[in-house]
Amino acid sequence: MWLFAGLSLAAACLGSAFPLALLLANPLLTIRDPIAKADVIVVLGGDGPSRAARAAGLWLMGVAPKVLVSGDGDCYWIREAMIDRGVDRKSITVECQSGTTWENAVFSSPILKQMHARTAVLVTSWYHSRRAMASFEMASQDIHWMSVPVEPREPLRKIAFGPDGIQILKEYPKTVWYSIRRVLGLETDRVPAPFPSREARA
Repeated sequence: MWLFAGLSLAAACLGSAFPLALLLANPLLTIRDPIAKADVIVVLGGDGPSRAARAAGLWLMGVAPKVLVSGDGDCYWIREAMIDRGVDRKSITVECQSGTTWENAVFSSPILKQMHARTAVLVTSWYHSRRAMASFEMASQDIHWMSVPVEPREPLRKIAFGPDGIQILKEYPKTVWYSIRRVLGLETDRVPAPFPSREARA
């Protein structure tokens, strides 16, 4: 049902009703679960400062003893930012090859198996949480996933006309496209051989 709602809202975003569609984005694009104990916190790259702060806060609360940072581009930066906030370096593992949300999920899966994770908290931006949760639940079906996203820092009405407004606009078609790919079985679960991340090469 939400797939068809997503198509409708995607169309609205592309027209003059974008600010209104943005106000409705929260229930469509966001999954929020109560904070609960888990085996690992998985934090996705892409919006490093806010996601690092959220994940570090959860670790310091004792939500999980381990952290997995996933995403090429800022994985090492997020790790260091979390350490600066008081997270033990030894508790953080990084996956620095994935470049998409689906790759985040697939490339993290074998690492999570090595960690013997049965429960995990997923940290990403609020408007990215539904697509991320769907990807991780599909890639690691033996893990119980909980979404504790970074919350909006400003009212949605104000965000609509700022830099994050474009990112939210892009999330509508991305969410729909990911759903279509899953239905059609177009996703691959191949994990590539290790190679240097963009961050390491920079």
